[in-house]
Amino acid sequence: MGNIRQTYIKRVAVELIRHYPDAFAGDFSQNKKKVLELTDLGVVVDGKMTVVHKKLANRIAGYATRYMKRKRGT
Repeated sequence: MGNIRQTYIKRVAVELIRHYPDAFAGDFSQNKKKVLELTDLGVVVDGKMTVVHKKLANRIAGYATRYMKRKRGT
């Protein structure tokens, strides 16, 4: 059985991929950084990214990674 994700997680991930198709790949850590840059889930404090909603950012990045892998056919 697979994981069932909420619609808002899927919607945010797919919208980010549609708007920034070259920014996302099959790598979770890269996708997590991009999600934090492109959304308001992280804030920059003293030049360093601080995650405000870590669990939500991880879930969106995880779905984006899975989505890109399926889209790519791997």
